[in-house]
Amino acid sequence: MPTVYITAPPADAEAIANTLVEERLAACVNRLSTTSTYRWEGDIHHDDEAVLLAKTTDDAYDDLVERLEEIHPYDVPCIERFDEAHVLASFAEWRADALE
Repeated sequence: MPTVYITAPPADAEAIANTLVEERLAACVNRLSTTSTYRWEGDIHHDDEAVLLAKTTDDAYDDLVERLEEIHPYDVPCIERFDEAHVLASFAEWRADALE
């Protein structure tokens, strides 16, 4: 089961998280505050962002990415898939049930 790593502007993070959970694309989304340093169009930027960790399933992953591309405010959003080598069975069951 994948966890999806997403960065977003803090002002948009709650709405993105709510959409993913409400539409059953993610069972849970954790939000963390961070500062990102990155190069964009030749300049180095330092911006406050939110890291979103969306717990999803293999079946829901493609739909989650498609929905993120529709609602995310960035031209090039950070959407990365982390596949777990191990997950507690009871958590995996809860996650799958939450997306039904």
